[in-house]
Amino acid sequence: MSSLRVLFVDDEQMVLDGLRRMLRGRRHEWEMHFACGPTHALELLDRITFDVVVADMRMPGMDGAELLGLVRDRQPQAVRIILSGHSDVDLILRSVGSSHQYLTKPCDADLLQRTISRACSLKELLASDRLREVVGGLESIPSVPDVFRELVQRLESPDASMKEIGRLISHDVGMTAQLLRIVNSSYFGVCSRISDPERAVVFLGLSTLCSLVLGTKLFEGIDHSVVEQAGLGPLWPHSVTVAAGARRIVEVHCGETKMAEDAFAAGMVHDAGILVLAQNLADDYAEVVRRARRGVMPLHLIERDVLGVDHQAVGAYVMNLWGLPSPVVEAIAFHHCPSDCGDAEFSALTAIHIADAWDVGEGPRHDQVPPAPLDETYVERAGCSDSLEGWRDMLAEAGSQLAGVI
Repeated sequence: MSSLRVLFVDDEQMVLDGLRRMLRGRRHEWEMHFACGPTHALELLDRITFDVVVADMRMPGMDGAELLGLVRDRQPQAVRIILSGHSDVDLILRSVGSSHQYLTKPCDADLLQRTISRACSLKELLASDRLREVVGGLESIPSVPDVFRELVQRLESPDASMKEIGRLISHDVGMTAQLLRIVNSSYFGVCSRISDPERAVVFLGLSTLCSLVLGTKLFEGIDHSVVEQAGLGPLWPHSVTVAAGARRIVEVHCGETKMAEDAFAAGMVHDAGILVLAQNLADDYAEVVRRARRGVMPLHLIERDVLGVDHQAVGAYVMNLWGLPSPVVEAIAFHHCPSDCGDAEFSALTAIHIADAWDVGEGPRHDQVPPAPLDETYVERAGCSDSLEGWRDMLAEAGSQLAGVI
């Protein structure tokens, strides 16, 4: 495999010199370039094709979000990472569509290297010939929902307001109804009933809102007769429950807000590949599900046996096309087999894997396909074994709080 070509961009030469020293141990594996400011970066992008671009957020003349937007247009294959300060929350919201991931400063060498390596491993998975062959042969792949695209565009605007975003959501009656049902569930703990989309947006926050919009529109776009034929009716409540449970696991384990948001987003769409395969290969996929219900082999392994690819890879491929952040796409790509991601650090993937494996389905969800088993070796390496029983109860509670609204 050829060496990884990485571009680092910052407007301060001292920061670039520090990065050069910090990453000296990678010089035989990575071909590293250092650009002092956006202008220099654009000159390099005109001459060199990069695998990864890491940019500072605050730079004069052109911030990191703007620069990575140009990188997205010029070199769409490149993994795009933002380095930002803790005070850059508003700017980070603007980078939703242009960056795959952001890291907060100060960022230690190990975290930066692992982030780049994991992002590239994911990129390699999504570039596999078999996956491209299967996806290329499908009649239809869901496109980015218009309302989500418009939502991201509004977030990238410096003068976006909650009122404007609430108004945008209210134009979609079906999605508004679903949003209000979920926000008024006991899971979110509202003190008084919320009936206005704008209030719901303020209460939930923009990240959770985007995730709910994604999940709602994804499931809305699938032919319900296909879902019923394949016996996938419980998939929507399963997705919401996994999203809610995974977020709670992150909040309890480490309290990292961004990771919790990524876990919720991944949970909402972690089974997107199932919907894509069922929509395009209805008869074959119905047989896959029938075999999975016997419980002899997990669903994703039967998919590989019958179709040559599994729903993890297909879902990750589609969500990557939609521009979701790398940690979210990674959680989708490996949620049944997290050891394959090559890293055992606790992450959104860890939470999704555990929540998915333990959502056995009750009430209207009892007929869902049996979950894949928990990867106990991975969970132990991630340092979570002692917390499992408590998390099992927490997941059951989240499912109970959401019952009746999903």
